[in-house]
Parts: sequence; structure tokens; C-alpha cells
Amino acid sequence: MTEYQSIFEEVKKGARKLTGISNEQVNFVLHNLAALAVENAPFLLAENEKDLLKMDTEDPMYDRLLLTEERIAAIAGELVSVSALPSPLHHILESKTLENGLSLSKVTVPLGVVGIIYEARPNVTFDVFSLALKSGNGLVLKGGSDADHSNRAIMSLIHQVLENHGLPTTAFQLLPAERAATKALLEAVDFVDVIIPRGSQGLINFVRENAKVPVIETGAGIVHTYVDETADSEKAKAIIFNAKTRRPSVCNSLDCLIIDESRLSDLNYLLEPILEKGVQIFADERSFETLKSNPLIQIADKSHFGTEFLSLKMAIKTVYSIDEALDHIAIYSSRHSEAIVSENQENINRFLLEVDAAAVYENASTAFTDGAQFGLGAEIGISTQKLHARGPMALKELCSYKWIVRGSGQVRG
Repeated sequence: MTEYQSIFEEVKKGARKLTGISNEQVNFVLHNLAALAVENAPFLLAENEKDLLKMDTEDPMYDRLLLTEERIAAIAGELVSVSALPSPLHHILESKTLENGLSLSKVTVPLGVVGIIYEARPNVTFDVFSLALKSGNGLVLKGGSDADHSNRAIMSLIHQVLENHGLPTTAFQLLPAERAATKALLEAVDFVDVIIPRGSQGLINFVRENAKVPVIETGAGIVHTYVDETADSEKAKAIIFNAKTRRPSVCNSLDCLIIDESRLSDLNYLLEPILEKGVQIFADERSFETLKSNPLIQIADKSHFGTEFLSLKMAIKTVYSIDEALDHIAIYSSRHSEAIVSENQENINRFLLEVDAAAVYENASTAFTDGAQFGLGAEIGISTQKLHARGPMALKELCSYKWIVRGSGQVRG
């Protein structure tokens, strides 16, 4: 048995003990971990700094890697929020009694062992642990080398809390940062029930193409906001600014503004706040002609459309109808989050009906595509596929179900 198989076996064995833990004890663990994270903020920040020193500050991943006291406090708040959610386990989804007297119940159960492959986002370590524990799942984490010090520091706190409560630490494991561990996890068919990649499109593609274990894709966010001919300028201005600049390094941030040709006269006004924030604009020829001269604005080429920038960069596409806007989104969208800013109910209804994405917005920022914002607590990721789960994946999406059949001696003829 290889080193990795031994870890997987331990996780699977430990996960079997999780369903017997009461919801009250789970909540107590999460509260204790939240307090421990805040108490140990200096330790976490020091370990995080070791990772930050290895990364270029201009790298879009730098902001995702960065921990601060404020972010640690927010993470602690998310742990408490997850504890306040109802348990997703042991719910009867359906029940009936057959003519032969058999009593059938369809009951929610954990997926089993969940593998998470992620890049430079140490907050994911906290988030997925809280959701896995609350949903009774074992967890195999494979973080990137960019965040290894941070992830190991966080896992040390998690294991400390589990030990304090007499719970199996073996059910929650962080693999070495080396690439061989990724290959082993992707092939851990007898031990891992599902793998969820969180990161760049390159990472997601690699996992999908190489995994022997079932995969749930949490896809990249190539996000559009369409400002139609009837859009309220103030709403549009605020939505564009928030969707692009709130946290440009995350998957729900705006990548391409689609604007109706009739609203080009408002474009300079709409872009004022994001230009002041230093957002670089790649404008198509029609919108470029309208914009005032600014070193942050340049002509777009084909590569700028369908790109997830993850930074203070944004493309602009001019269209002459909602049909053209819908066509553009259909070609370039990653099916993550898409928005329309409009006062035309017919256009709004068409957009909401026809756009194929996990989250579709009317007159709101796409920054809301987030498990916590949806009232789901922390999230495993944003699923862009259609099987099992779509959109923010939280507690319910980490469950499957089984049929419980109660009889009194029945046999089938």
C-alpha cells in the first residue's frame, strides 16, 4: 500500500464514525474552531506571510492567498454561521408503504469521502471542513504549494479542536503539496466518492480529464453584465462598479460589460468609478470610439472576450439588440453568473429564461453568487454543471440519499 492509499483508507475509516456525532456536538466544534482561529490569528498570519513572500504581488492569486485579521474574523463568522444551519442529514425526503406491506423511506446521507483540489485560497480549508463535518463527510484536501504553510497551519487548528472533542482527526486530512499526491487522489476510486476542484480553468480541465473518481466541476467564472437600452444609469453604474471592483480576484467578478449601442453616450459616465479604481478597459471598436482618451483604455482583440481576468481588467462589447447580447453570452459564458440591467420587463424575462448559467441576475451585482450571500453558509464552490448540483454548493449538496426498506418477512415471488 502506498503512502497516499494509507491516508485515503484512514479517511474512509474515520468518515464512518462521523454520522454518529450529534448535531449539537458538531456545532460546539465549529464554535470552538472559530474562537481558536481568532485567538491564533498571529500564528496564521505568520504562516500565511511565508506563502505570500513566494508570490508576486501583481499575481491575481495574491489577493486570494492573502489572510488578514479582518478576513480571519470573517472566516470565524462563517464557521459560526454554518453551525447555526440545520443539519442536512437524516431528513426523510419521501416515504410510502407498498401494497405488500414494505415501508420505504428516502433519507439524506453523506456523500462519504469528498476530495477537494484547490489553489491559493487558504480560506477554503476552513470552509470545506465546516461543511464536511456538518454533513458527515470525510475530507481529503489537496492544496497548492503556493498556500502550503497557510493550509498546514489551519489544519493544525482543526485537528487540535477535533482531538479536544474526542473526534477522529483521521477523517480530515491534508495531502502533501507535491504533484504525485494530486495523481493519487484523482485515482483513489476505492476510497474517495467525489472530487471537487476549486481554482483556475486549467486546474478544472486537468481534474476533469485525468480523474477516475467522479468529479463535480466548480467552473471558472467568465461573467457578463448586459446594459440594455432601458437601463437605469445609476443602477448600472453601481452594479458595474461593485461587480468589477469589490473583489476582482474571485470567480463572480465582472469580466465583460455588454452595452446596447443606444447607451454608448452614457458609457463614460458609467465607467467613471471603475477607471478611478484603476480598472484597465479592453473596448471593442464601437465603444472605444465613444470613450474619452485614457491610458487605461485600449482596443480589445478576440482574446479579451471569454477571458476570466481575476484582476482589475474588463472587456466591453457593443451590441445592437438583446438577441446579439444573448448570442455573445451563449458563445463566451462559462455558465457561472450573468446579469441584465434593464427596465424593460420583456427583455428581463427573456434574459432570465434564455441565459444558461448557474445564477442569472436582474438589476443586481453578480458579486452575490456566494454560498453565504445565498443563505447557505460557507460553500464548497460554485458548480457550473447540471448533474447533482448547480450554483453555490453547500450542506445539502454534500448529501446523497439512500432507501430504507422496513419489512416483516416479505419475500418476492
